[in-house]
Amino acid sequence: MAPESGTDGSTVIPGAGPAAPRPGERATVRLRDTGEDEPPRYAPEWLQLREPADADARSDELLDPLRIRLANLPGRPGGGLVVHDIGCGTGSMGRWLAPRLDGTQHWVLHDRDPYLLHFAAVASPRSAADGSHVTVETRRGDVARLTSDALAGASLVTASALLDVLTREEVVALAAACAGAGCPALLTLSVAGRVELTAPHPMDEEITEAFNAHQRRGGLLGPDAVTVAAEVFSEHGATVRLNPSPWRLGPEQAALTEQWLRGWVGAAVEERPDLARRADAYLAERLAACEAGELRVVVHHTDLLALSRPVDGSA
Repeated sequence: MAPESGTDGSTVIPGAGPAAPRPGERATVRLRDTGEDEPPRYAPEWLQLREPADADARSDELLDPLRIRLANLPGRPGGGLVVHDIGCGTGSMGRWLAPRLDGTQHWVLHDRDPYLLHFAAVASPRSAADGSHVTVETRRGDVARLTSDALAGASLVTASALLDVLTREEVVALAAACAGAGCPALLTLSVAGRVELTAPHPMDEEITEAFNAHQRRGGLLGPDAVTVAAEVFSEHGATVRLNPSPWRLGPEQAALTEQWLRGWVGAAVEERPDLARRADAYLAERLAACEAGELRVVVHHTDLLALSRPVDGSA
């Protein structure tokens, strides 16, 4: 996939931020079947670049209540877990979570991009926390069309960096599918709309606000995603827990920080073209600090665990 151009003419890996897409496009993975031959908007290079930061950020605190629920699901003893990973990308969620759960696991990987599905399957973990076997299968399809029938027999639904690129209607459908299947959902790394950079700059807030507005284009939830999802899952009878999962980027993550900065500022400028001249200078200053090892960034995210009421006989 060809890289996209940043505000300073440099290349930005698709998905980083997101980088500014062509007019009428959104720089996200393709979630819906529009009938058009549209390429996916997340490059594998971006997903691989962010994977270590994602793994460090995800909330371990939500795992104990999840383990308790999984251990007490109807029909679980001896039956193993069936985990549906929605919008799996390169499979980073499975590589993080499978080795943290006990027991035999079968992961069903969902994505629209066959190349990413192949990558995720090949690089999937083979062993659970207790050494039990982990197997995978792939399913190509629309996240927006997920139903309780598609989740029949599921023990758990997972997703990473997904909620903020959904609409409210799509979150309602996801919550209804999980409630119908009686399975919990662990939905990690949704953007919270807050960023901290060292040292503070007068344009930080302006760029943040423009980026957040960009995230909400076309009815997408963007930084409102976790609040809406918590409300919707609760309305479907789930017990919802939230925990912060911030990226903490320093000199060791300079390559990720550079790509994130370019995409973050690029999206802000696409939303507000009047920022372009000042934003170019701002970006140059921030990139210079990044290269010098002086920049530290906290990109706030939130993880959500929704414990839907079990359905008798579910796996």
